Amino acid sequence: MQHLLNLLAAIALLVWGIQMVRTGILRVFGANLRQLISRGVSTRLTALLSGVGVTAIVQSSTATALIVSAFVGQGMISLTSALIVMLGADVGSSLMAVVFSLDLSWLSPLCIFTGVVLYVARQDTRVGRIGRVLIGLGLMLLALRLITEATLVLTQSETVRTLLLAVTSDITLEIITGAVLAIISYSSLATVLLVSALA
Repeated sequence: MQHLLNLLAAIALLVWGIQMVRTGILRVFGANLRQLISRGVSTRLTALLSGVGVTAIVQSSTATALIVSAFVGQGMISLTSALIVMLGADVGSSLMAVVFSLDLSWLSPLCIFTGVVLYVARQDTRVGRIGRVLIGLGLMLLALRLITEATLVLTQSETVRTLLLAVTSDITLEIITGAVLAIISYSSLATVLLVSALA
């Protein structure tokens, strides 16, 4: 039971870390990201790259979708350009999942320490918001390590193995489980990272 609680706490920490990074980046670079998208739709390639870049920075294809849908509603970009940007957003999410699947846990203490120093010293400034981003990044890396440690213990249980086997034996159930996890965590990246840690 304790290991399951540890896993749930680590998942919550991962979601919270992603949320901190997302909100911090939007507060620091929000206007610049909107300009990047609005100016980056001149060609299909730049539209794709702007989707990749913004999503990799914000770590949220949902945030990119909200910005793009607002631009389409205002007639600033065409629907075709918006779809290409969203294709880039999916690529950006995939790239970030690959990056975070690497063992970067050694960066966690450095990110958290530096972030706290910046945030406490300059809380209401741009520097303080960058500190918030670093704290979130450090929490994400810490959470991924905790998830890996918790799952190593849990997967030794026959009950857990049977449950995981039941979920992965039916493709429909796999899709539903993934969708539910993404909705609950409000982050497809968090779901992908969780599944990769369980693999």
